[in-house]
Amino acid sequence: MSQTKVLLVDDEIEFVSALAERLQLRNYNVKTGHTALEAMGFIHQFMPDVVVLDLKIPGMDGLEALKTIKKLDPTIEVIMLTGHGDVHSVEEGMKSGAFEYIMKPIDIGELTSKIDKAKKKRINV
Repeated sequence: MSQTKVLLVDDEIEFVSALAERLQLRNYNVKTGHTALEAMGFIHQFMPDVVVLDLKIPGMDGLEALKTIKKLDPTIEVIMLTGHGDVHSVEEGMKSGAFEYIMKPIDIGELTSKIDKAKKKRINV
């Protein structure tokens, strides 16, 4: 299987940098963005398999960004990331096409497992 391309989008710069480094050590091809606008640019340039998207990002909220990503390319799987376990947001995200939700703080094993499942789903579409 080819290297999985992952786009991490979170406005917490140190968090996203550390997470990117941990994923790269596990052989993922990772790009990072800190705003919704950056994320949309990477969708076209990088063409990720999986986007790990924070619910609270500048420019537009994560739910709006999710909807936009799915309009641009419905095969990209999106894992929503949140430190705020808001049930309404989880339900809304799943209705809008999110593959999965994961809570902060992140367990790297749980995240890589979800990324791998999301990539398999994308390949089988």
